[in-house]
Amino acid sequence: MKILIVEDEPKTGDYLRQGLSEAGLNTDLARDGNDGLHLALAGDYDLIILDVMLPGLNGWQVLEALRRAGHGMPVLFLTARDQVDDRVKGLELGADDYLVKPFAFAELLARVRTLLRRGRAAPEATSLQLADLEIDFLRRRVSRAGQRIDLTAKEFALLELFARRPGEVLPRTLIAAQVWDMNFDSDTNVVEVAVRRLRAKVDDSFEPKLIRTVRGMGYVLEVP
Repeated sequence: MKILIVEDEPKTGDYLRQGLSEAGLNTDLARDGNDGLHLALAGDYDLIILDVMLPGLNGWQVLEALRRAGHGMPVLFLTARDQVDDRVKGLELGADDYLVKPFAFAELLARVRTLLRRGRAAPEATSLQLADLEIDFLRRRVSRAGQRIDLTAKEFALLELFARRPGEVLPRTLIAAQVWDMNFDSDTNVVEVAVRRLRAKVDDSFEPKLIRTVRGMGYVLEVP
């Protein structure tokens, strides 16, 4: 297994490289975002450990460039930025995990091994079934209990976001960014209205209810 560490703080970078090497993992170390992106694009890495605040390109820009170029290797953000908005932004851009400094090396190693076992992102499913809800992503068709459900483009995009991340509570900021490509404004109720309309079509006339509100956090689609 080959890991790229992108970390500008010398002690942290050397500590990570030594610890992961002693754990039997091959590692490369880049000291800034530009070098990190160059190595990531050129090398065949199984995992990238990426700091956010870097000289040159920051970690978010590096990740965005990687995903835009079609690279699906797992990325673990390792950073002192511990605000919820920072974590949400990293996950929205395609990060697989987020660990805040200071950290215990044992926890980092456990997360690294989990991501390595998970491997590179598998191709997304072209259809899914959750309880009696069936979704054909290619034909953009939805049915429940055998009944065809007609959705608008935004309603389908919202349902797809929920269905591809079942059991995960999705905050309104993430939903707004993914479905409407906009920053969430607490003064607008566009997300609430869209979720309500989607529920009316896929939940109101059926059991069990699949889309649930998690107060103060967001929404989740799960099979009870």
